[in-house]
Amino acid sequence: MTGRTDAVRTPRGALVGVDPANPLAGLVVFQYNPDEMTRRLVARTAEGDDGTGGARSEALRLTGAPIETISLAVEVDATDQLADGDPQAVLLGIHPQLAALEMLLYPKSSVVLENMALTAVGTIELVPMEAPLTLLVWGSRVLPVRLTSFSITEQAYDSQLNPIRARADLELRVLSYSDLSVTSPGHHLFLAHQIAKETMATLSARSAAGRAVTGGIGGVFR
Repeated sequence: MTGRTDAVRTPRGALVGVDPANPLAGLVVFQYNPDEMTRRLVARTAEGDDGTGGARSEALRLTGAPIETISLAVEVDATDQLADGDPQAVLLGIHPQLAALEMLLYPKSSVVLENMALTAVGTIELVPMEAPLTLLVWGSRVLPVRLTSFSITEQAYDSQLNPIRARADLELRVLSYSDLSVTSPGHHLFLAHQIAKETMATLSARSAAGRAVTGGIGGVFR
């Protein structure tokens, strides 16, 4: 007889740069899921983000989805790979993982070279380079985001000064249908995300209403 063990697999969070020409270059799977994530939402109103100005009739109007920012810290550690003799980790440490993260902020070198060639032949106006659509994959949530900034703290090195342990503090801006054109896949991903939120909010309201009926109004706040 052979035993059978059912292991619970925890899904890994990830940042995915959607680039059909090079689908692996923008893939950053979190080695360890962060313990916490800070999300900040600011209403997008007719008055403006600071809440000042505008007529009284505009006080409750929303001009789009809220502006949401996300902060989280990602740990990268090559200790296990080095212990297993992984040749890439032995040769490069965690340089490849950090490079994959950094490339989400870089324009393609091929486009940079192309623009340099156009400039050399006298082209006056160049179209700004466009980054691939980046998705934050976190369980059932798949959000289009822009990686606005991050800091990397390299915490340990091997004998060749390759980093082997680091923490990356990421700042993300969620891109909604208010930011993306209707032709962008991110536009529809965010709309589906909002519809899922509306469904969960309805479930929460029904649960609260049920507690109010069975336990009185005071039961809602217990």
